[in-house]
Amino acid sequence: MDRPERRRVAVTGLGVVSAAGIGTEAYFEGLCSPAPVGERRVTGFDPGDHFENAKEARRSDPNTQFLVAAADQALAQAGELDADPTRCGAMIGTGVGGITTLAREMTVLHEKGPRRVSPFLVPMMMANAGGATLSMRYGWMGPSENVVTACAAGTHAVGNAARLIAEDRCDVVMSGGTEAPFTPAAVAGFTNMTALSSSGVSRPFDSRRDGFVMAEGAAVLLLEARDAALARGAAILAEVIGFASTADAYHITAPSPGGSGAVHCMQLALDDAGVGPSDVKHVNAHGTSTELNDAAEAEALSKVFGTSPGPLVTSTKGVTGHALGAAGALEALAVVLSMQKRLIPPTAGLDALDPELPPIQLVIGEAAPWAPGVSISNSFGFGGHNGTLVLAPGE
Repeated sequence: MDRPERRRVAVTGLGVVSAAGIGTEAYFEGLCSPAPVGERRVTGFDPGDHFENAKEARRSDPNTQFLVAAADQALAQAGELDADPTRCGAMIGTGVGGITTLAREMTVLHEKGPRRVSPFLVPMMMANAGGATLSMRYGWMGPSENVVTACAAGTHAVGNAARLIAEDRCDVVMSGGTEAPFTPAAVAGFTNMTALSSSGVSRPFDSRRDGFVMAEGAAVLLLEARDAALARGAAILAEVIGFASTADAYHITAPSPGGSGAVHCMQLALDDAGVGPSDVKHVNAHGTSTELNDAAEAEALSKVFGTSPGPLVTSTKGVTGHALGAAGALEALAVVLSMQKRLIPPTAGLDALDPELPPIQLVIGEAAPWAPGVSISNSFGFGGHNGTLVLAPGE
């Protein structure tokens, strides 16, 4: 049966705040750099640059501060919009929301008592605070929704936003993810479940990989109906042509054996895009640098794309670290920049490919020149959440 005609979805603006760089140029330069050591915290960021005054900034958790800065960048690149505000929305992913504020106010509660807890605790900690802030900031009255699917949240947010446009519910949607997870309890929790790297180095698909390196940051992709974007003379940076979401239904933290959930997700996304495995030229892998995830994803990629030669694969987490609910948005943005720069960043930290993994065509050592084509971005989160975006060059 023929699927209903859908509107084409363009990416017309990008914004990023990351440990790898703030702004798209610095970010891409960072992606092509060697893997750093230790936690990936954002440096050189001043929230005051994006809020009317210091009081307004203080009343926003870093989770929201990062997002507002990335959104400002994306809108500046997209140029002046001429859209009905009731058809403009926000779809933002996060894993833990305003956990920094929650941790601080819990300390206040225990040390100073309940009357000293901030009245701004709830609006600062709630997971939907970022998207709500964007809708109020820009006067956008369309859907303003939040996606919380652990490490797949950013990918799911972009995919769901694209569907709002494709199905003619919205004309413009701010999509992406944000995360500011660095609290002592969160770090201890990930450490004690042996998810974090003891070496402080993210080594996706490497034989010495020993866990992920936690990160913070935000990425925003401004999505727009392609016809409307062309009509106003906007540059089409890329198109979102397909998306899928599945669940492993297997384990709260471990991926399903053989990457079966990931296989299903990628196949559905390709079907949604109307393309086949041979059309895909590049994969930005979830590639967390954990033992089980990398093995399951490599097997899933080999099942979907075969082993010879297959698409060029990279994991940008070698540089960015793992920004949890923001990761998928950071990586989708990296794919768009790879198309713009005609370069695929290498998998930083990967020195010795794990010989136990199925063969996949990983970009190692230096950035790889390419003729941009259909690409996918994968995200797989705790809880068994899988997400795959299919993107195509804008031209």
